Amino acid sequence: MIRVTRFSGQQYLINADQIETIESAPDTIITLLSGRKHIVRENADELLSRILAYRKGVLAGVIVSRKET
Repeated sequence: MIRVTRFSGQQYLINADQIETIESAPDTIITLLSGRKHIVRENADELLSRILAYRKGVLAGVIVSRKET
């Protein structure tokens, strides 16, 4: 999950694995696999950084659990 911000300032979490596309037109629009769209304050580069950090964390957890077995 990654944290994003609505234009109202409210923060919420989106499942990064469900993101299909991120557009900057000029607002940032996240489209999920379901087709649902979210307009957020963060720019595409910031979202990409958050997604990569999330995935690195997931992979790190997998590597640690494999070492434990």
